[in-house]
Amino acid sequence: MAETSVKERVYAAAEQISGERNPTVSSVRQAAGVSSADATRFLKEWREEKAAAGTQIAATPQAVLEHAARLAGTVWAEAAKLADDRHAGIEAQWARERQEKDDELAELGADLDRTAAEKDRVIADLTNELQAAAARLEGAEKNAADALQAADAARAEATRLNIGLSAAEARAATLQQALDSLLQRVTPETQQPQAGGAKD
Repeated sequence: MAETSVKERVYAAAEQISGERNPTVSSVRQAAGVSSADATRFLKEWREEKAAAGTQIAATPQAVLEHAARLAGTVWAEAAKLADDRHAGIEAQWARERQEKDDELAELGADLDRTAAEKDRVIADLTNELQAAAARLEGAEKNAADALQAADAARAEATRLNIGLSAAEARAATLQQALDSLLQRVTPETQQPQAGGAKD
């Protein structure tokens, strides 16, 4: 019973120490509180059991390895299929988004073309209206110039007529004065013989 207790203490100390470093006889002896002989004996057994356990784990049966390989292949195939499906979904989504972007760009391009055509039409209409207004202005200016020229000619003619009228009035006054003077001279000579005849 005491031997079992010593063995258990050595095994426990070896397990605890192996978590940090390689257990030695000295470290196990101190940790387990056993003699050097017990520490050497049971530490050797502990190492042999550990080595045997590792060998058993390494010597995996072929059937298990084949099953593990098939399982790994199945998992890999499923993972690859999921990756392909996800990639296909992402690619399809990208294609849809790309198509939507292309449609949006095409619509924007059409709107831009319509806007440019409308702008050109408005500019053409405004240009035509401006040219028509310029032509009307030129005609109005020409008519105004003609009217001013006609007014100047009319004023000149009126001035000439006024001058002619003044001259005619002056000549008429002169003639009237001459006529009055002549009448004054003629009238007494005409009346004097009539008076003499009365005396006869």
